[in-house]
Amino acid sequence: MQSPVPQRTYETTGRPQRPVRLGPRDYVIQHRDDGSILLGSPHALPSYPERLTDRLLHWAAVAPDRTFMAQRDASGGWRRISYAETLASVRAIGQALLQRNLSADRPIMILSGNDLEHALLGLAAIYVGIPYAPISPAYSLVSQDFGKLRHVFDLLTPGLVFAADGDAFGRAIGTVVPLGVEIVVTGNLPSARAATLFAHLAETPPTDEVDAAHAAVGPDTIAKFLFTSGSTGMPKGVINTQRMWCSNQAMLCSAMAYFQDEPPITVDWAPWHHTAGGNHDVGLVLYNGGTFYIDEGKPMPGAIQATVRNLRDIAPTWYFNVPKGYEALLPYLRDDVALRENFFSRIKVLWFAGAGIAQHVFDAYKDMAHRTCGEEILFLTGFGSTETAPYALARTWATENATNMGLPAAGMDLKLVPNEGKLEARVRGPNITPGYWREPNLTAAAFDEEGFYKLGDAFKFADPNDPGQGLLFDGRLAEDFKLATGTWVGVGALRARVVEHFAPLVRDVVIAGADRDDIAALVFPDVEACRRLAPDLAAAAPAAQVLDDPRVRGEFAAKLAGFAKASTGSSTKVTRLILCAEPPSMDIGEATDKGSINQRMVLKHRAALVDELYAKPCGPRVITVQE
Repeated sequence: MQSPVPQRTYETTGRPQRPVRLGPRDYVIQHRDDGSILLGSPHALPSYPERLTDRLLHWAAVAPDRTFMAQRDASGGWRRISYAETLASVRAIGQALLQRNLSADRPIMILSGNDLEHALLGLAAIYVGIPYAPISPAYSLVSQDFGKLRHVFDLLTPGLVFAADGDAFGRAIGTVVPLGVEIVVTGNLPSARAATLFAHLAETPPTDEVDAAHAAVGPDTIAKFLFTSGSTGMPKGVINTQRMWCSNQAMLCSAMAYFQDEPPITVDWAPWHHTAGGNHDVGLVLYNGGTFYIDEGKPMPGAIQATVRNLRDIAPTWYFNVPKGYEALLPYLRDDVALRENFFSRIKVLWFAGAGIAQHVFDAYKDMAHRTCGEEILFLTGFGSTETAPYALARTWATENATNMGLPAAGMDLKLVPNEGKLEARVRGPNITPGYWREPNLTAAAFDEEGFYKLGDAFKFADPNDPGQGLLFDGRLAEDFKLATGTWVGVGALRARVVEHFAPLVRDVVIAGADRDDIAALVFPDVEACRRLAPDLAAAAPAAQVLDDPRVRGEFAAKLAGFAKASTGSSTKVTRLILCAEPPSMDIGEATDKGSINQRMVLKHRAALVDELYAKPCGPRVITVQE
């Protein structure tokens, strides 16, 4: 590669920013003869441990009484476990697991969501070298046929299955888990199945066998299996090794250098069966000796209030959320001075990931921070995947553009390959998965001839003349399509523009038009925002009635006309839309529990609506630019 290009500073608003120590931003770049571009950091990756649990040993010795994790108990108070208590419990549970002859071929399967027992069981498993697999609770609690749960179970062949509440998960267990597999629950024993209480595992006296097992764990030992969302089929089991997890935390720590000065404190709901929550967020706290407050809230109506309650109690120094979570929090922060002041009191970095954030939400947080504390708080992001553990790119500087994903992490190589007029992203580094569990054909197809993992995403330079300005996300290649005219439509960028233009009336949108003459959209509105356009409707009026109100339809028609007028051609012009009263379904894969939407699955399951969009004459539900 060429010589390193030094770090530069790019001012945005000119307002003062809260000081925070971050890693260097310089880069190296090479343009190849075949048109591909190699981009990376000139800085060597800092050394990292062979096992993530080495950091547990370190902090249990250095800060034994510091709270590692906390979760609200039944009384509403915080149930805390210190680093020393965590290590003691991990060793006891590890002994119990070793007695059960579990292995990569008979791993642990965790059906329930984030809680202290889940954390302890997972840490105990990786402490003694037994892989575990946290599974989306929706596969057990929302699904009616348990199809994805059965697929995952058959792929893993687990030797032990854990669920916090044996009664709540009883139907899924009874349907999918054979009688010979041990069930462990925290409470509420399933009525039709023998089970072991988690407390029984935690009471097992540890022996020297635990220490020997821990010593035998190495960088290539499988720590966990994380499952993809299954957007193009059934979920795939991504192998996560100790090397992946540890090197990725070293990358993150080199970028968020302030973690080395002050252990991070976070309030976090992100589900641990996703790499962002389970690897990135739990990992950064453990790696750096921080404190993790488990947030039982979710970024949706009726559940965000729990997050608000927790943020009134705890002032984080690092805060992660998905874009929908930031959207859901915004009105509470605007309306509650005490909440706002506590939230911004000591936070150094706001971080979003999992999907693109709307520009107006991005701007609102920067403005609100400045009004509250006289400083802007850096609102940063990164990019990665389950296969990258997940951190691959990060933006560690202020920017006006919310879609700027930054530059490759130290220790990572990014290759940008020309593909249908875009730059396809591929990555290589110690944090990349060795492959998919028991699916060698999928593994082989995921890597190119140089060993780069193919992300399936496209990027473009924020400034082609200055790569140091970072990379903009340019969409999922699998989502892009051609119109009947042969014109390519970049779905990711178009979706972002539509959501921004229709704000605050729209939560998300799905773009249709493959092999059609023009572009149409299925719109998932923010029903409460739409309700404000028709204030005389009864407060309990159903979503369909709100969306059918002429005032709501008229506002969407006006905004659609404005969007069409500002479009530059057929690849950016939306000609018609339908307002969907029924939100995306997580059960059939239209949405994830992170709040992101699956474009392909929505188009598949709502094919009749797409046909209605293009019917001639237009049906009564279709809003067109002529309406």
